[in-house]
Order: sequence, then structure tokens, then C-alpha cells
Amino acid sequence: MNIPGNGHRKALHFHQPPRQVVSLVPSLTESLFELGMGSSVVGITDYCIYPAESLGGLPRLGGPKNPRVADIINLKPDLVLVNWEENSLQTVEALEAAGIPVWVTFPKTVRQSVDVLWTLAGIYQSSLAAVRLETLEVALDWATTAVSGKRGIRYFCPIWYGDYSEGIPWWMTFNRDTYCTDILRVVGGENIFAERQRRYPLSADLGLAESELAGERDVRYPHVTVDEILKADPEIVLLPCEPFEFTAAYQEKMESFLGGTQAAQNRKIFLVDGTLVTWPGTRLAHALRELPQLFAGEAFPGVD
Repeated sequence: MNIPGNGHRKALHFHQPPRQVVSLVPSLTESLFELGMGSSVVGITDYCIYPAESLGGLPRLGGPKNPRVADIINLKPDLVLVNWEENSLQTVEALEAAGIPVWVTFPKTVRQSVDVLWTLAGIYQSSLAAVRLETLEVALDWATTAVSGKRGIRYFCPIWYGDYSEGIPWWMTFNRDTYCTDILRVVGGENIFAERQRRYPLSADLGLAESELAGERDVRYPHVTVDEILKADPEIVLLPCEPFEFTAAYQEKMESFLGGTQAAQNRKIFLVDGTLVTWPGTRLAHALRELPQLFAGEAFPGVD
């Protein structure tokens, strides 16, 4: 089984399933277990939380951005799973320099995410994983069919909150070039900031200064102000519990901030499990079951 290279990285070759895998991506950790391949996992990050009942005895290797590379190398893994967004280039280069095979994933759509899972099933030569993925494909088909031809419900979904030095509140959100936007599109949502690109520096992103050329910096996660949100007038607002933990107390605060929007007036500011929005992988099955009711009042069949 070949895994395509990422950028300048060469392809990885597997003639038999890997026996020792380190996952530095929480969503892939869960996916390995849900696809029946968890017995090969020998190390995970501090942020790997699912499936909780299976992770208790596994070595925790630090956060995704700053794992203990020496500890990973000592485990002598056949493969380390990383994500372009969640893990650092320094980690990848250090592992590759030690001769450790590294697979860098970066799905930005639901389809790409499912394709990553199919590649894993192929690496492991797992018929059980293939059966489970066929079920997931059916659920995804149901979801796509259910919203086909319908107008998307216009939503705002922040993933971080902060205050500028002048006391101006801001919310980080995401644009169309992200997995978050695509999964919410699949369940019937339309991102009000799909076309909004991040500007640099932060003062420019908030409309307080001239912007610089972004260069190679990521422009997919803009910071938006109250005025921008009010002008866009979302029909619903989703407040995820991660990566920033929006709480019930913050939900009330948000109703005050956005009092002039349809979402606030119709009491459609919802707390949601952030992993359903931000985790590509088998968590998609959970997202297809739980998120549609926020947009259409019912979940899609075929997901268990």
C-alpha cells in the first residue's frame, strides 16, 4: 500500500499492516479504534479523548504542537500520523530525521476526510474497516440527498474569542476552505463568512489598520467583530465547546451581543460539541446524527 507524499515528502510504502502506530491527531486516534485498528496504537497525545474506555493504558506524549519527540522515537513506531494544521513542521522533520515514517494528513473537505479513512483501511488491509466505511458512505449519501436543492441555513460559528487591546471583542471563525465549513454544508448550513479571508496583523483583520501581504500565512481563519456579525445577520449561531470552550454563561452573553440578529431574536444560539464540527474522521458519523437537527429539525437515518 502506498501513501502519497505531502509536498516534498516521499511516498510511504506498506507491504503489511503497521503494528506500532503513534497518533498525534485526536480525530485519527478515535478513527483507528472505531475502524477496528486500535490494537496497533502505542502512543497518543494529551488531547486524545475518544474512545475514552480504550485509551487509559496508552502513553501520553504531550500536546499536538509540542509532543515529546524523543519519547515517540523510543516507541519505535512503524508509522506516525500527523496533521498539517494540528502538528508542527519541526516535529515532522525531527521524526523523519530519526527514520520514522510520518504521514501528514490535511483534509479540508468531508470527501477528503473519508478518503483518508479509506487509505487507512487499505494500509491495514482491513475488511472490517471497509464494511464500516461503506456504512458511513451510505449515511453521507443520505445527508447529501436530504439537503440537495434546499437553501442553506445561514450560520455563524466562532472557534475562539478574545478582546483587542482597545477593548474591542473579536471572534475567530473559518471560511469556505476548511473542513468545518464543509461538514456544516453537508448538514444544511451556509457559512456567513465563507468568503472572508484573514488579514494581517490583527488590527487590520478588525478593520483598524491597513493590511499587510499575507504571504504564506494562513488566511482561512478570520477574526470578525460584532458589527460584521450583525451586518451578516445569521439565522443560527453555533457555539462549540472546543477549541475554545463556549459555555452556557457565554451563550447568554452572546444573546446580548447579537440581539439584533435573527439567531438571537429566534433563540437559535446553540451550544454544540465542537468535535462534531472540527474533527475529520469517523466522528463524521456522530456529526451526521446530531448536527442536522440544528438546521432541519431531524437527524439523518442510517447512522449509528
